[in-house]
Amino acid sequence: MFSSLRIRNYRLYFAGQAVSLSGTWMQSVAQGWLVLELTGSGTAIGLVVALQFIPVLLFGPVGGVLPDRFDKRHLLLGTQITAGLLATTLGLLVLFEVVRLWMVFVLAAGLGFVNLVDNPTRQTFIGEMVGSERLRNAVSLNSVLVNVARIIGPAVAGALILTVGLAPCFLINGGSYLAVIAALAAMRVEDLRRSPRQPRRGGQLREGLRYVRTTPGLLVPLLMMAVVGTLTYEFQVILPLLARFTFGGDAGTFSAMTVCMGAGAVVGGLITAAARKRRPTALATTAIAFGTVQMAAALAPRLWLALALLVLVGAASISFLALGNATLQLTSAPHMRGRVMALWGVAFMGSTPIGGPLMGWIGEHVGPRYALGLGALAALLSGLLAYRALARIEAEKPTEEVEEIVVPPGPLTPR
Repeated sequence: MFSSLRIRNYRLYFAGQAVSLSGTWMQSVAQGWLVLELTGSGTAIGLVVALQFIPVLLFGPVGGVLPDRFDKRHLLLGTQITAGLLATTLGLLVLFEVVRLWMVFVLAAGLGFVNLVDNPTRQTFIGEMVGSERLRNAVSLNSVLVNVARIIGPAVAGALILTVGLAPCFLINGGSYLAVIAALAAMRVEDLRRSPRQPRRGGQLREGLRYVRTTPGLLVPLLMMAVVGTLTYEFQVILPLLARFTFGGDAGTFSAMTVCMGAGAVVGGLITAAARKRRPTALATTAIAFGTVQMAAALAPRLWLALALLVLVGAASISFLALGNATLQLTSAPHMRGRVMALWGVAFMGSTPIGGPLMGWIGEHVGPRYALGLGALAALLSGLLAYRALARIEAEKPTEEVEEIVVPPGPLTPR
């Protein structure tokens, strides 16, 4: 389970991520609560979250090309420094009580451009650190780390917001990026297994789109992620509304919901990492399970029951994400993998500018339960409709099964 930690460069990266990811989740909770305090509007929360992903929606495939052309370690140093400055700026604005909603919008959009480059670079850089033989182990460990931070960060954020206010959450997150920057700077460059840089040539993006369109094993999971990513993964928008308006809670209630989802995701990530092989239809059945437990959470009459069901929602959400990533990576040709995964990023993160404001509006004007239930229905229907197509793919390749590679959500994009 821990074999990739024998590699010095990955140990440094893992330690840096342990610090930085906790800070990222702290900011995620604090940002949602800040917007809620400034506006009282679910639509505004959705807009802020959307702005973090508009660059991915518009320019996502370009972000997938950059890591193939430039040094990945240098790119990551740039993204971490920039993200740290953005978080620190927001923290200072809140500390001196001069923050306005438009400032949060601008800084969120800036973080979106950082995500555009950081996410595909980070995914491909793991392979350079550990090599192909330990890739699955390394990304499995990173997935667990992301979700352990999902427990620690919101819990600390909730305590800080209730005791000293919002500003420390942003300032601590800004400082946490120093851990990753130090880790990248301390790496032994000669130990990295660098892939050859791809020359710039015309038509690379069109080639990737055409490849996905003509490969059902790639097209079906991408369409599923586009639907589920738009309507189901909008927890950053829905949970603050559910905490305040449905259960009459405060920032502690919101952080508790996020912690419960994170705890479930840790368990789901470990179970998914332990499974060696899955049939192609597993993606559809996981989507059905995801929608079922989320619908139950939307209908929960008491807070304690909702928190318990959110643990299951967290487990199902990470399993669906991991299976989708694995399916795409193992189905796509190696020379197309970067562009395919960039499209996965567009489907997962780029859908937020559409789904975030929509679910925020529904949560504000119709009710948080309805927004959460609509997301559950989207996952259920996508799983049911995709099952037949995935079964047909399985029938055409009866001896092939999907070996899982768990690729976590980007550290700057805690959806």
